[in-house]
Amino acid sequence: MSVYIHGLSTCVPPHALPQDEVRDRAHEILGPRFKGFDRLAPVFDTSGVRMRYSVAPFDWFEQAGGWTDRNSRYMDGATDLYVEAATKALADAGWTAGEIDILVTVSSTGIATPTLEAQAKGRMGFRDDCLRVPLFGLGCAGGISGLNVSRELAQANPSAKVLLVIVETCTLSFRKARPKKADIIATILFGDGAAAVALSGSESGVRVDRGASRTWDDTLPIMGWEVDEDGLAVVFDRSIPDFVNAEMRAATDAACAQMNVSRETLGRVVSHPGGAKVVEALEASLELGEGTLDIERDVLRDYGNMSAPTVIFVLEKVLARGDAKGSGKPLLASALGPGFSAAFTPFYVD
Repeated sequence: MSVYIHGLSTCVPPHALPQDEVRDRAHEILGPRFKGFDRLAPVFDTSGVRMRYSVAPFDWFEQAGGWTDRNSRYMDGATDLYVEAATKALADAGWTAGEIDILVTVSSTGIATPTLEAQAKGRMGFRDDCLRVPLFGLGCAGGISGLNVSRELAQANPSAKVLLVIVETCTLSFRKARPKKADIIATILFGDGAAAVALSGSESGVRVDRGASRTWDDTLPIMGWEVDEDGLAVVFDRSIPDFVNAEMRAATDAACAQMNVSRETLGRVVSHPGGAKVVEALEASLELGEGTLDIERDVLRDYGNMSAPTVIFVLEKVLARGDAKGSGKPLLASALGPGFSAAFTPFYVD
């Protein structure tokens, strides 16, 4: 049975973080605490990011507390984002919340038990008998991995309507007490956002085929979270762009073979733009040509790296522009994340 996208949405929280103001505030807050700040400061201007959005206002970053404060803001902000993204995707599909049979929730930037779909249930009107599938720890790969899980559930349940909601509040990982280089890079790149996708076996204009994934051995320290008294602290290894250059082409070719598609005949690659250097590395590794990933750069510029939902922002814009529409050539969406891992999903647009 084929699986199709019926609705898709993206949204961001209300607090805008212009990059020039983030740079100035970071200089005030982090400059005295991190001796290498001045060396990294130019990256604010070369990162490709011009705007981000956060569930917290600017003043919070000066007063940011520990676990209780951060997770309280996650619970409130992420639940609001969940409701907005889910409501918009359902409207796009022409579905009601009461029609949803399976709820897949992706989020790795806070702890919610009960999980976000339960937090949002009273506001959304989901049925009491929905199957709930929360996914944690997928990081930046969560958008594509969540799509793959949702697709498998839809295929296994032919009459089901599946709603995938992806919510991340990356800005709440901001550190000021003992910042490391990775914390400065996170301050330069991170934004908050959400996306939602409505799927079922009923035919529509966008078909989702079975995806693929790859997890490399001995790569656990490349990306993830460290946990301490202040909450979740980002782990970014400087080798990520080099790793993409060395590994992504072979991984993509192997995934394409598994999915019965050819990289040479793709209509377009749709990538998670983790950062400017990662986008450049993807273009080089996949032999796409400089500037090919234009929408990826646009999303990075306007929203920063929102982790898991970011690739859905790219997909939404690619579909709106009509790339590969009616060509019979697949769009191949991909994202890299903790593990270290890669996830892939092919789409066909009528």
